[in-house]
Parts: sequence; C-alpha cells; structure tokens
Amino acid sequence: MVTPPLLLLGAIFVVSSTLFILLKKARREVFLNRLHWERRRFSGSKTPPRSLSPTKEDNSSVPDYSDVYPPSRKIALADIPGFAEKLGKSQEDVILSAEKRESVPLATELHDAKKTMSTPCEFTVEEIEALGDFPDYALLSGIPLPRPYPNFDIKKAKPRPYRPFRWAYHQTMSLTKMEPDWWLELESTYAERMRQRKEIYEREGENVLNMLPGSYFACKELMEMGLQFLCARYPQHFRLDMEKMVFYNGILETESDLKNTHPLHVLFNNVPEDFAITMRNSEDGLYSFRAGTICSALGWNVGSKIGKTLPEIHAPVPDYKEKMQLSMDRYFTKKPTDKAIQRGSWGLEVDQPLYMPPGDPHEKLRDVQMPELDISRCNLRVDWQTLRRLPLSGAIVFNFKALFTPIEEFRNEPYVPALVLKVLNEAKPNLMAYKNTWHTEHVVKPALDKWAKEQVEKGWVPEDWEPHTLDESPYFSGWEEKWHQQQGF
Repeated sequence: MVTPPLLLLGAIFVVSSTLFILLKKARREVFLNRLHWERRRFSGSKTPPRSLSPTKEDNSSVPDYSDVYPPSRKIALADIPGFAEKLGKSQEDVILSAEKRESVPLATELHDAKKTMSTPCEFTVEEIEALGDFPDYALLSGIPLPRPYPNFDIKKAKPRPYRPFRWAYHQTMSLTKMEPDWWLELESTYAERMRQRKEIYEREGENVLNMLPGSYFACKELMEMGLQFLCARYPQHFRLDMEKMVFYNGILETESDLKNTHPLHVLFNNVPEDFAITMRNSEDGLYSFRAGTICSALGWNVGSKIGKTLPEIHAPVPDYKEKMQLSMDRYFTKKPTDKAIQRGSWGLEVDQPLYMPPGDPHEKLRDVQMPELDISRCNLRVDWQTLRRLPLSGAIVFNFKALFTPIEEFRNEPYVPALVLKVLNEAKPNLMAYKNTWHTEHVVKPALDKWAKEQVEKGWVPEDWEPHTLDESPYFSGWEEKWHQQQGF
C-alpha cells in the first residue's frame, strides 16, 4: 500500500514533469524517444488513402508514398560520445526530428547534396559526413554485431542445412527474423566460389556488377557493414587497418585498398554473397534497384534488372501483382532499420549451375527429362536470402547466396522426402513451373517415394503422418547433430 507522503511526492513529480515536457519541446523529444514513443512526424503522419487499406487492395492506380518514411534512427546519435559537440549543437537538437525535410534526390551522390538534406531515416548529409568512415553500425542500425565463431574451420565449414519446404504451399514471402550471427555465412567452398565469381565477372562485366548515379554512399555503407561483420565473426581470418584503410583477407591472402577501390568491388572481392541495393525515390516514395553485384541468378542478371522498380523486377513471379505487390511496396516504405528478415527460396537442379542468364546453354536441360539422368546429379538449390535497411543511407539491401545440396542427403532427414514429394505432386502448376523442377522429377520423385517409405519402416516417421511444414522449418528434425558431424565438432 502506498503511503500518503509517497503519493504526494508522486503527484508532484508527475505534474512537474508534465509541465517541463510541455514547455521544452526538444527535451520532450528526448524523453519520448527514450521511452520508444514517437510523435506524429510530418513525414509519416498522413493516413493512407482507401486504396492502400490492407483489407481492400486496389491495383488500378499507383500509390503515392512520397510522405511515408521508415522510423527515424536519429536517437542513436545521442549515444555517440562527443558527436553533438563535434557539430556544435546540443544533444537535443541533434536527435530532433525535422518538421519538414528535403530529401537527397535519387540520382544525387551524397557528397554533391546540400548539407541540410536528409536520407529516409532522417540523417542529414552533415551528420553522415561527421560520422566518418566505419562508424558503429551496430549502434546506428540497432542490430548487434555477430559473436565470434571459435569453432569455425574454413576447410570443413558447411552451410546450415536449409530445407525451406512448406505445405500447404502458397506464394508468400515466408519471412522470419534475421539471425545477426548469420547475416554473411562462409563455408568450405569459399575460395572456389570466389574464383568462380571472378571468372563470371571477367566474362560478363556490367551484367553482374553495376551501379547507377546516386548509389555510391549506399555501396560504401554496405561495404563497411560487411567488413565489420567479417572481422567480428571470423577474427582469425579478417583484419581491418583503419589508419591505412586496408582490409586483410587471410583466407585468400589478399589486401583491399579501401581508399582507391569502389566499395562494390571490395565486397565482390571478399564476400561470396550477392547484393542488390534498392533506394527510395523521393518523388513517389517507391524503391528501385540502383546497384548490385549478382553472380548466382537464374534466368536474369543485373543488366536485365538494374534501374527497375520492385513490381517490374518481380513481374515473372506468379501471383506477385495480385497478392503481394501493394503489401511489398508498403513494407519497403516503412521497413525499420532494426528489423532485418530472412527467407529461403528453393528449386531442383541438374548439377550446380551458379549463374544462368537468359539464353545460357544450361537452360536447355530444363526443357527435357534426360532418360540417362542419375539421382547423383540432382541437387537442391537454396537461395538463402536476407533483407535489411542500411541505417544512414536508408537503402534496403537484399543479399543471398546459392547453396547446393545433393538430393540424396534427404534420405536420412526425417519427414523431408515425404514433404518434398507432396509439394512436387500437389502444388499449384504455375508455382512449380516457376521453380523449374520438371526436368528432374522423373528421377527425383521415385527416389523420394522410396525414401519416404523407408523412413516409415525404420520408425522415423509415423505411418499416418500427413505432410506439413515442419516445426523445425527451415530445417528438419536432428539437423544440428548431422551438421556438426559433417564438420567434425
């Protein structure tokens, strides 16, 4: 029970705090931000038109998101010692949200923009320049750096065994929260994959690596975040010299000159992942593909997608326009920096085609069911993907890598053969046509049927089990034990 004196003190505190907050606008901002409350900012306070209602989507008109922004990250500046003083401002003024803003135009490089212009997350050009090279991106983004990986052995490392199979199978993004330790995942194919990617770039050039005007700073920010990640996750293999601005790769035994090398090329030379950078157009608030390095695309490449909007990029995806376009556009406009996500896309392949642009000879294999095809040549291809917003530029980065697993691995993975067989047999024809699995099915289906029956006979799977998305998705029961055994720890 609260005593009368405490009640009185509490009342005095509430009244005085209320008056103080009302009188001091700037300090009100700090107080509310610390409590994770947001006032109605000019940029995001407009009520969406009826056509944007999640319960009644209308594709007949193009929505306008020019006044819709992601949540501000300026509050993070308050936790950087001496930053406000560096700008000659008070801490309250530094983190104060602008009543009105002038956005950096899409095709304008940051160093050419006015100092007062801002990026989607409200950082001004002046503030970004004051932060300098390699700021604390964990603090700025709200996503922690990865923990060191002490058991990592690049010669034995295997990717986690992703099995992103779902039933009932509908066309959705199937998103889950990104695991910060696994944003960039290295494994035993690292050196070989880097060599392969280099060969593809030498042959394809701008079809696999390109950037449009206005994207340089987003590329630099992504590069700095990627190198910070590698040094934190694999300190035994990577090192960054801030004085010389040189990045040392102990696996490849290479050095990257960060002052004189374009950031995308630094990423390309050190990270076996594909990156697509999308940026906000201040005129309509929509996002388009502005820069990227992609060597593991099937049926498309950077050259065929660069400069396009999200709907244009996803035009070939079944049901995208009808079921996902508006929700995806809304998601991109409002996506928070500290809410990174992950998902997996899969298909079945003959051999391991990494890069297959339109017209590639390997495409012809998808047109026939080869009578002599052996199950040993059939592989699951998983494109493991993450999506995150860069805190300073506000760009949204889609990155992924192609992982190949022999179909024969499914034989000792409980429930997997029956689940995959269910999808191949009963999923919507247009979805399976998009996955291009037909050219393998005459070999894969009989094998899956055989292995599913074996697992029932062994007691791994109940006889009356109805295939459905596994509880361990995107993995399978016992995956960690198998994964560790394959790596020797």
